[in-house]
Amino acid sequence: MNTPTPKDDGGPAFPVTYDHQIFSPKFVAESRRLMSGMSMRDYFAARFMERAQSLSETGDGGWDYHNAAQCAYAMADAMIEARKA
Repeated sequence: MNTPTPKDDGGPAFPVTYDHQIFSPKFVAESRRLMSGMSMRDYFAARFMERAQSLSETGDGGWDYHNAAQCAYAMADAMIEARKA
């Protein structure tokens, strides 16, 4: 079975600073969660979703949520690739 390769999430969108005297997570995973903030990929996708309704409306005026989410993350992935150029 193939292990899926994780997407490049662009790193944290809003890294969190900390005070080393009071910051005391119990586990490495907790430390990463507390310090990382939102990923750039999620941030880009969320921003794209603000405008995605006009691209993914169905005939009855409702949202095609699955298509909108796929478009948002495709755009986010393209933006992360463009940042590397």
